[in-house]
Amino acid sequence: MICYLGLGSNLGERYELIQSAIEKINKIQNVNTLERSSLIETEPYGKTDQPDFINCVIKINTGLSSLELLKRCLKIEDELGRLRSEKWGARTIDIDILFYGDKIIKKKRLEIPHPGIAKRRFVLRSLNEICPEFVHPVLQTKIKTLYKEIK
Repeated sequence: MICYLGLGSNLGERYELIQSAIEKINKIQNVNTLERSSLIETEPYGKTDQPDFINCVIKINTGLSSLELLKRCLKIEDELGRLRSEKWGARTIDIDILFYGDKIIKKKRLEIPHPGIAKRRFVLRSLNEICPEFVHPVLQTKIKTLYKEIK
């Protein structure tokens, strides 16, 4: 299954944390990173009184289920010092499953496509870099169109 993961960090050695997360993702059995967008520095979204983020998107191929992939991503966040003290708070690393193929998944702990994609310019910018023709399965719109239309 081709999936897209969004990575972000705004605490500590941000670039190194992103790279460490990608390396750990690559070590997961049945996961291969195929492509990575550029690393970009972005202002925080939601809660704005915190340091700027380094963000990117990676394209992976996986044989894992969506829930197993989520479990592995959460484990990597824990290993890299992620603390969950407040919603949208500062963090060493954040790994979001943006798309899991063209699947639409709504479970208690997991919603795919990630519900914030169309509202977050930095996510669309990174997705547009590596998959502009990908069609958002809920919005039925190409990434390049969503990126062009976001304010």
